Amino acid sequence: MKKNFKGKVVWITGATEGIGRALAEAFAKEGTQLILSARRKDKLEEVAKSCLAKGAIEVKVLPFDLADETGTNEACKIAEAAFQGIDLLLLNAGISQRAFAAETTISTFDRLMKINYLSNVRITLSVLVTLLKRKGQIAVVSSLVGKFGSPYRSGYAASKHALHGFYDSLRAEHPGQLEVSIICPGFIKTELSLHALKGDGKALNEMDEAQANGMPTEIFAAKALAGLKRGQAEMYIGGKERFGVYLKRYLPAVFRRIISRAKVR
Repeated sequence: MKKNFKGKVVWITGATEGIGRALAEAFAKEGTQLILSARRKDKLEEVAKSCLAKGAIEVKVLPFDLADETGTNEACKIAEAAFQGIDLLLLNAGISQRAFAAETTISTFDRLMKINYLSNVRITLSVLVTLLKRKGQIAVVSSLVGKFGSPYRSGYAASKHALHGFYDSLRAEHPGQLEVSIICPGFIKTELSLHALKGDGKALNEMDEAQANGMPTEIFAAKALAGLKRGQAEMYIGGKERFGVYLKRYLPAVFRRIISRAKVR
């Protein structure tokens, strides 16, 4: 039976652009109450206006920085109080990487893990009691490289693999009380690679060709929303790159040869 999100409280992180914005606007059309988070308040307010125009009942803007532990903890308290609870926590915010492992500093690996993994765990644990009381849902945006490693993305892949370990475990700990969905995008047309970290931790400021030619965010959001309505535990969304998941599972030696020759920059 498909879930109806009308009137539900949905908190989305990383909501100012790309996948996050597309998901916010898709949920707005469902008639939800939205909490939108990212670092820039002005950008969030722009997205909030769009969501209200598309049918959201009410939109709260909640800016904070995932790298700020104190600010994140405070944001969780504010989010829980905004509409007296949360029905769906949609963890989308994160940062990518474009550098070979040998060229990457340990501080860059540390930053990737803190933002992509630990910050999401921190938010989840902060609002978990509320979600369990409401028999709510958590959706976390991973990546296809959360299912297999790829050259030039070792730290990013590691942080996404960590999400699978945590959220698969969390799902198993609360059967019947909490739905957990892991969304694995492939190449989606966003600015993810522009903000990706180089080995020294600075922004790449370059658009990947595969990213530029990827699936439009609106199509991605529609597919993700459909999967969340079904309560799908894990979903792979993108183009032919999705088949890498199955190739690694059933023909691992073939997959290793292919991925080692993949064009990554």
